[in-house]
Amino acid sequence: MAKLKLDLHDIYNRGDQIEAELNRIVKEALERKIELVEIIPGKGSGQLKKKVLRFLNQGNIKALYHRVEKDDKNFGRIFIHFKF
Repeated sequence: MAKLKLDLHDIYNRGDQIEAELNRIVKEALERKIELVEIIPGKGSGQLKKKVLRFLNQGNIKALYHRVEKDDKNFGRIFIHFKF
């Protein structure tokens, strides 16, 4: 199964760029019919992970994917599952 990966470590303090990258990866997954996207906000204080989850919870974005999974073995990783 094909998977896309987005590591946010390098842009953790650039809010506008984070949202642009999240939009880009969701759009790319939809265009290429990729069923799994891995987002790595990192462990840190948890603020970046919360920002990612808030982004994914927006109505227009939420309608695009099947479900979000928080990795129970790695706090700093989120999976987005798509159904095609």
